[in-house]
Amino acid sequence: DAEERAQVQAAMSYEDDQVGAIMDFELVSIRADVACEVVLRYLRRFESLPDHTDKIFVVDENDVLQGVLPIRKLLVADPDELVENVMATDVVRFRPEDNVEEAAQAFERYDLVTAPVVDADKKLIGRITVDEMVDVIREESETDILNMAGLQEEEDLFAPIWHSVKNRWVWLAVNLCTAFIASRVIGAFEGSIEKIVALAALMPIVAGIGGNSGNQTITMIVRAMAMGQISGVQARRLLKKEVGVALVNGLIWGTVMGVVSWLLYGSLGIGLVMVAAMTLNLLLAATVGVLIPVMMDKAGRDPALGSSVLITAVTDSGGFLIFLGLATMFLL
Repeated sequence: DAEERAQVQAAMSYEDDQVGAIMDFELVSIRADVACEVVLRYLRRFESLPDHTDKIFVVDENDVLQGVLPIRKLLVADPDELVENVMATDVVRFRPEDNVEEAAQAFERYDLVTAPVVDADKKLIGRITVDEMVDVIREESETDILNMAGLQEEEDLFAPIWHSVKNRWVWLAVNLCTAFIASRVIGAFEGSIEKIVALAALMPIVAGIGGNSGNQTITMIVRAMAMGQISGVQARRLLKKEVGVALVNGLIWGTVMGVVSWLLYGSLGIGLVMVAAMTLNLLLAATVGVLIPVMMDKAGRDPALGSSVLITAVTDSGGFLIFLGLATMFLL
């Protein structure tokens, strides 16, 4: 009918990432100057309530939102009590132009089931429900996972070969360039590796543990950003915390590998170089793991985009440089 057509056209007028595109027009509204018993009789006239109805919206004669009446309060309230004395006026509400990801964060933060959508004049025009927000959270999580691997979210699992090739080639090219840089770092220390063959066997350990630690850090930071938990001050605190964690882990596991290297190759010098190299590379991984997503976010880019590729590149090249550099300085 005409009303439903108008509602569909209204929803289609908004962008896909705006609240207006996913708002639901099926809701129950009442006035504040009626008794709870009147509201209960009114609800009994429905064959069924709209899905996820946990609250009733209270509006005035101009449909301006006044508050909400939770169903659980209505059921235990005195039947003669007026709605205005029972309703909650501190309501989380949204505008149709609001971003759906920010709305999803609010649903998660305040454990919402439904929330009203109001226009510029504070008139109630719809609601958003938790089932839509769950879809938004799931899609955002899937996007972050794909972006961290350098993949685009629109690629279908069974897409044509050429489409998938075009989707993936950019970050593979980036990875190839960074791998070439890492190989040049190793090439610069060929003389050292020829004299101490043990270096060739040990350097992948330094690079590998740095990459693993960096991916742990960057995954936590991207997740925190997606949930809106990080500001500028918090980013600095997180950097200090992650550097502290990296220092402790570097000293512990560096010492373990240092002792193993000493026993394997009978060289205390190699063991000490392993301790220093693993500690320094973990510190590098922690620092870059925080800075990459923060800097990408400040630049207006998705902080998850290719972050796994970038952190691996830094920890590989950095790990080889640190380990072989220390070995050249102190063992030759």
